[in-house]
This record gives sequence, structure tokens and C-alpha cells, in this order.
Amino acid sequence: MAINITMPALSPTMEEGTLARWMVKPGDTISSGDVIAEIETDKATMEVEAVDEGTIAKIVVEAGTEGVKVNSVIAVLAEEGEDPDDVEEPEAEASGGVDEDDDASEGDKNEEAEKPSKSKEKKASDEKPEESDAERTTSKGESAQKPREAEGKDLRKELEGTTSKLADVGSGKDRIKASPLARRIAALRDIDLSTLQGSGPRGRIVKADVEGAEPGKKQAASEKKADDAPAETPKAAPDGLILPQVLDDRVYDPESYELKPLDGMRKTVAKRLTQSFMQVPHFPLNVDIKLDKLLASRADINEAAPEGVKISVNDMLIKASALALMSEPDCNASFTDKGIAYHKSAHVSVAVAIDGGLITPVIRDAQTKGLATISREMKDLATRARERKLKPQEYSGGTFSISNLGMFGIKSFGSIINQPEGMILSVGAGEKRPVVDEAGEIVPATVMTVTLSCDHRVIGGAEGAKWLATFKRYVEHPQSMLL
Repeated sequence: MAINITMPALSPTMEEGTLARWMVKPGDTISSGDVIAEIETDKATMEVEAVDEGTIAKIVVEAGTEGVKVNSVIAVLAEEGEDPDDVEEPEAEASGGVDEDDDASEGDKNEEAEKPSKSKEKKASDEKPEESDAERTTSKGESAQKPREAEGKDLRKELEGTTSKLADVGSGKDRIKASPLARRIAALRDIDLSTLQGSGPRGRIVKADVEGAEPGKKQAASEKKADDAPAETPKAAPDGLILPQVLDDRVYDPESYELKPLDGMRKTVAKRLTQSFMQVPHFPLNVDIKLDKLLASRADINEAAPEGVKISVNDMLIKASALALMSEPDCNASFTDKGIAYHKSAHVSVAVAIDGGLITPVIRDAQTKGLATISREMKDLATRARERKLKPQEYSGGTFSISNLGMFGIKSFGSIINQPEGMILSVGAGEKRPVVDEAGEIVPATVMTVTLSCDHRVIGGAEGAKWLATFKRYVEHPQSMLL
């Protein structure tokens, strides 16, 4: 019996990915453990290994396909003794996002499938006139048909996503039948779907119909209605996100900008940061910290360090933040629906900018590691992060985050909390400033401003202030980090 190879979940939060490359082709014989494909997620590119052995009968999802849902069929494997040519297309193929025009028509197939059920039901009712109306409405045929109808509706809803809401497609009898992909293209090109003749099944408008239409051409009535109506305000989505909007071509000439589609990473970053900003009650705390002693200690350490070891200021800040978390355990916490989780170790996430977004590799148990170990791990993680080669466990599971923009000359800034962590520290640039020393004299000092963003559901102002004071003490007296 043929075996469906499905899109794996490469991390606990993964919902979809891009099938970047196939390492096998139809007819190839594979064994368990063989690398068969490369999958790109919003964070990394990872190899996928075969679980079963057999012969690749069909490639269902072509290389380069984006938005492939987890658990959707991507290939079919013929077992030993089975002819690959006799293997049929898998029934679950439509769940994978292979071709949105084809997938969208699954709902219609479900609707078509209802018709025989209804006719059989009618025939059964004719043969049994004594059956009551209530009995007919609860007949086996109809009860089987309702899950199919619901499944079709759920599938269409999933495939259309939030971007399908950009186009006004009406409802009920006036609903325009178009695939989700056709609707998105129409929205981007400002094409009125009601002016198009669909070439798909039952008159459905598909991708080819929209691509053949001239952009920006709408019916006069539609234009007049749009001109008279005020610009639509973004509506709040059920999960608290703002629905995506197209730029109004009455204000922004389509020729005046270049539209680049969102990749998986940018979509995920946008979704999660918006959720965090809207769901988490942030409050900021900031403080100025003198760096002169830390810079002097760093110079001494690097001078005495073996070849190849070079400690950065950020390495020392990672260590200081981890020790502060252990000193103030109430701040090493996460909010959950069941209660507040107090973490027993400091797993420090460090923001690393990469093409298309950012990622936060984690230094685990940072409070137990020396500066040389932290430096070595951070360099390795940052390098592989930029190559998108991190494993899920290397960028998830943090309890606290650091974001440093000091190298760009930024004096101070605030960051959005990286849920489910309770705090994130924003580090500004060190600069020479006049300060008053213990003797009351004005002297020059290297000072940086840091801003701590806290989740007020977990951390109160006093707790956050105590953590910041402890962190400042470690930075201004770096020898205390070595005790």
C-alpha cells in the first residue's frame, strides 16, 4: 500500500513552510534516514529525512512551493513489491497548498458530492412514506454530508486566509466565485472580479483569468462608488491582528512603488510581534550605566586570552543579565493561562539581524558559563543564524532577551517582548558623557542607556527596577561576575 510523505513540523510553532529542494526524484529507492528534501521555515532551512523505505512514486509538491501546510502530502512512496506507476494520487493532496486554484475548487467538489447524497436521500424518503420529517433530517445520508460540507468550508477558509478579505466578493447569491490566489492577485492589481468571466469549473475565476485582465480597470459604477466612499479603516481581526490592506491608488500611484511579497519569515515576525504588542501590557524602565570598568576588564581578558578568543561587550552583557536573573528570580518568568512559570535557569535569547527579519538564538544556562564559552557559542549561533541553519531548539525556549543596536549609534530604544518571555533588554550605544563622580567632580565617562521592557502581567515596577539595579551593578563592577 502506498505511503504518503507529509510536510513535517520542524518546530512546535511551525504551521507551514517552503519546500526548497527535492533531493530525490520519482523512481529513486530510499531507506529510513535518507535525506529526501530541504524545507525552509520562517527561521531556518532544514533537511528532511525519510521515515519509511520504498520507491518514490510521485512528487506531489514541486520544489520552490511556498505555504505548504504541516501534515499535507508532499510525495508518495511505493512499498516493496508495489508498482510505482500504479500508485494513485493521494486523497489528502489538497491540504498542502500545492496550487491554490486547484485547492480552492475542493470546496466545490464537496458541494458536488452532496448532490448524489441528497438524491439518494430523496429516493429513500419516497420508498418510505411513513418516515417522519424528523427522521428524514437525521438520516445517515445527511449526517454524512454535513461533515463534508463543513470540511469544504473550513478548507476554503484556510486557503483564502486573511488576504482574501482584501477583495469585496459579496455574499449569498451575489458572491463571486474565484480562487483565493485569483482574489489576491486581483486585490494587488486593482482588478474588479465582477468584470471577469471565469474559465474554471462552474465559471470560477482562476489565476489565468486575472493575469489576463488589464490592471486598474473597473466598472464605472464601481469607480463612482469607490470615489464617493471614504477610505476603509483597517478592521480588527478575531485574533487581534490588523487585516492587511492594499494601498489606495487614489493616493499612491501603483507605479510609484515596488511591491515585494512577504516571505515566510517576515509574515511570522509581523504576526508574532503584533500579537505581543497588542496582547502584552508592556511597560519600560531605563537607566544609564557606566562602561569604563567593563571596557577595561574586557581589554585585559582579551589580552590574556588564548588565540582565537575575543570577548565582546555583548558577551559580557549576556553574562551580567543571566546573573541578574538568578539574583532576581521573580523576573525570570513567563505568563501562562494556568499561572506564572518561574524558570530555574537563565536561557538568554540574543537578537540577530538576518536577511528578511531577525532571529533570537539562545545561550542556555548562561549563568553557569564562562565568558569564553558564551563568546564561542554566540559566534557560532550568529553565523549559522545568518545562513538559516539553526535547529529549532537553538532559537526557542529562551527566558529573557537582549537586543543591542549600539553598534549603529542608537542611544536608546524600546523593544517588543518576545513571548512567552517576561522581559527584553534594549542596549544603546556607549558614548562619552560628563558625569559627577563620588567626590562631586564632573568627569568624563563612557555611558550607555539601556531600556527594560516588562510584561506587567508577570513583573511589577519594583521587581523590574530591582533587576535593572542588579544588572547595572554587575556591569559597573565586572569583577563581581567572576566570583
